[in-house]
Amino acid sequence: MGRDATDPMIGRVLDGRYRVGPKVARGGMATVYEATDLRLDRTVAVKIMHAGLADDDEFVSRFEREARSAARLAHHNVVAVFDQGEDRGTLFLVMEYVPGLTLRDLIRKESPMSPAKTLAIIEPILSALAAAHEAGMIHRDVKPENVLLADDGRIKVADFGLARAINSETQHTATGGVLIGTVSYLSPELVVDGKADARADVYATGVLIYEMLTGRKPHQADSPIQVAYKHVHEDIPAPSAVVPGIPPYVDALVARATARDKTMRPTDARVLLHQVRRVRNALDHGVVDDPELTEDLKPRVLSNDTDELQLPKDRSIIDPSSTHAFDSAASAGDVFDQEREFTTAVGVPPPSRPSSAPVPLGQPRRSRRGPVMLIALLLIAALVGLGGWYFGIARYTNTPGVLDMTQAAAKAEVEKAGLGFKVSDEGYSETVARGHVLSTDPEPGSRILKNGTLSAVISLGPERHDVPDVSGKTLDEAQALLQSSKLSFGDAIMKFSDTVAKGKVIRTDPLAGVSLRPGVAVDVILSKGPRPVKVIDFTGRLASAAKKYFEKHQLTVDTTDEFSDSVPKGHVIAQDPNAGNAFKGDTIALTVSKGPQLVQVPNVHAMGVDAATQILEEAGFHVATTHSNVYIGLQYVVGQSPGAGEMAPVGSTITLTIV
Repeated sequence: MGRDATDPMIGRVLDGRYRVGPKVARGGMATVYEATDLRLDRTVAVKIMHAGLADDDEFVSRFEREARSAARLAHHNVVAVFDQGEDRGTLFLVMEYVPGLTLRDLIRKESPMSPAKTLAIIEPILSALAAAHEAGMIHRDVKPENVLLADDGRIKVADFGLARAINSETQHTATGGVLIGTVSYLSPELVVDGKADARADVYATGVLIYEMLTGRKPHQADSPIQVAYKHVHEDIPAPSAVVPGIPPYVDALVARATARDKTMRPTDARVLLHQVRRVRNALDHGVVDDPELTEDLKPRVLSNDTDELQLPKDRSIIDPSSTHAFDSAASAGDVFDQEREFTTAVGVPPPSRPSSAPVPLGQPRRSRRGPVMLIALLLIAALVGLGGWYFGIARYTNTPGVLDMTQAAAKAEVEKAGLGFKVSDEGYSETVARGHVLSTDPEPGSRILKNGTLSAVISLGPERHDVPDVSGKTLDEAQALLQSSKLSFGDAIMKFSDTVAKGKVIRTDPLAGVSLRPGVAVDVILSKGPRPVKVIDFTGRLASAAKKYFEKHQLTVDTTDEFSDSVPKGHVIAQDPNAGNAFKGDTIALTVSKGPQLVQVPNVHAMGVDAATQILEEAGFHVATTHSNVYIGLQYVVGQSPGAGEMAPVGSTITLTIV
């Protein structure tokens, strides 16, 4: 591949190994190219950081650290990271090449999507995020452009680990707490203080669900600053407000995932994945409205919560009307003071002013209404305070932490706290043992009504599925069986087989009965039929050599012997077939020469030439004559060659000596 004058990277070989090919995509920090791994002869994707980033030692060390972390994340829904390096000032990352579309392309083409299709796509995304969260990683840049839809139906999430390195870099290259990122998917806490945990990925996933359901982003404005402002100050609207007919429990799922208070969101992608599966189950059963599920999914609003997140004193956020960046160095007139807004919203009564009217002289007249009203007000205040204390605090208790306990131990602990215990569902887990508590609703430490009921999801242990026996099936049948076993189809490998018909499955790799994680790719070995044998033409060659060759390749040899005056004895006169291919068990017919046919020479000694000639010709010979040394013209035979009684080939010449 030659260099492209318009892009000096195309055609370049990085680290002596990766030949850069066509450009695939370009972002704010890097450009992605299709490339060839010259060492392993495979197609890969190479992400090349923009010029100048390799000059920053801190960024390079962070980039390398995050790339190593991402490379350790092995999951079938994660774009694999193969390598990273630096070549003459060019910082690059080598990843799995996934041909197909991005989720952004699909949203443009097909949104708004049905809830069932939306959650079917979201589930593998959450599966990838859950694997990352369990490994102690957060993505921080979940967006449609980072979700790849492969041509073979696989869904993969890209840029694990790298997103954290890039976001951290952009935050440190700005001054005064500037925040740069994909603003439409930023969680409020990322906007406020730039810090995040797994719940930031949960928030971004909730925004993805909303966008797929409605075909639009939840917060739209004239500038990214205004969008970020809305993430902090406005709830994500219900999808059904845009697309009527979406079930209330789907609205509740979106509201739970995108709660501005991160403590109200699922703790990580694994918990949200469990909730998505509950909603998918309701959708699959055609449930239009499930009040219990809706109430279970809705975010819990605590009595002490305020409507706004409080900004730290050393950070501020620009009013949406401002065109400045998120910079705490902006002028005071442009800064939105959150504490002042909260005070104004609640309202503070103005202080009473002293009366300017003169005080009348004489004995003051006391009114009975004053003390009565005072007592009434005090009683009302006490009742309101008591009611507020009861409804806001006293009737609640905290959910005990019972995660990873056995079901019996968890039930005892919950009942000890005065709460009811019920098993709401079961789910697979790679980390929580079978029969132990996988998750609870409410989550540990959450507030719950006294005498309320804690719902628990019990672990089924690691999810494993046996490879089905698909031998003798067609490829389509094998793929369907793998799919029904929650395994994915890998490659079709063609091999010759003498026992399995062409186009049928010989076996799988791994073999049938092996237990695998869901989604693991299984290769299918398909029969190409019997191995063909090249037929060599042995005509004119030794029949013994022909027989040895054909029998070695398990072909049957049928021989016929014939006399031949032209083909030597033991050689092949004819062969059928004498070209093309044959298969095990086929028959090769050989006609083998016995040499010329021999006849005994008659005795014609002392006969006349004519009589002798007639006898010899009738025996199949030709006759020639020669004169003896004492030839006198009598025309009698005095000698013959070959001699009488000898064997000679039919058609050969007998020479007579006459006198």
